[in-house]
Amino acid sequence: MAQTHDLYVDGTGPAYRIEPHVKVVATFAFVLAVVATPRTAVWAFGLHAVVAVAAVAAAGLPPRLVARRVRMGLPFVAFAVLLPIVGSDPRVQVAGASLSEPGLWAAWEILAKATLGLVAAVCLTATTPVAGLLRGLDRLRVPRVLIAIAGFMVRYLVVIGGEASRMRIARVSRGDDPRWLWQARSTAATAGTLFVRSYERGERVHLAMLARGYTGAMPVLHADPARSGWFPALVLPIAAAAVMVAARVVG
Repeated sequence: MAQTHDLYVDGTGPAYRIEPHVKVVATFAFVLAVVATPRTAVWAFGLHAVVAVAAVAAAGLPPRLVARRVRMGLPFVAFAVLLPIVGSDPRVQVAGASLSEPGLWAAWEILAKATLGLVAAVCLTATTPVAGLLRGLDRLRVPRVLIAIAGFMVRYLVVIGGEASRMRIARVSRGDDPRWLWQARSTAATAGTLFVRSYERGERVHLAMLARGYTGAMPVLHADPARSGWFPALVLPIAAAAVMVAARVVG
């Protein structure tokens, strides 16, 4: 049975029938078109959003699931909220507050582009298992060392997360309540122990893999079924690229 991951969602939409390496290229092309769009072309980002919604529909993903996963990634761009406050002149009045105009544009650019990029990433990871993504990267001639690192990182996030959870339960059961600043020393000791255990586990797993004939690439356990080609996957990125070009010409 193929290994899946929590990010993958079983489905039968058109996006599931596209080969993984094609989806990777399409996602990269869409994100590149969004990033290259001038931030002042607000209408262009509206059209990019339409393209992103079309991608979600092609993937057959529930809108609530997409919104939840996008919301989980937005805290990483939360610093954009500070840009209108600490930005340079000129300043404008918004709801009685003096805000930086360049800072407002910068915050808008970060939030708009990050949100659209997250939607594209959600569509990719929800419709492609980890094994499929790794095979797609291999077909795109990504160095196998990087593919191996990425594959093991994803596979062992759950393992290390479970180990950290068990260590925390052990601390709490012994009367420790790791919520206060003066308990930072025990928290740091736990993190160090977790690192040592993870390193040792990695060595044991690597030796076991070598003993079983590992040569730097994971074996393919099953053949992919017949899938669609490039044209269906590149329709939406081409539309996004056309919007980007139009925004640059008009702007």
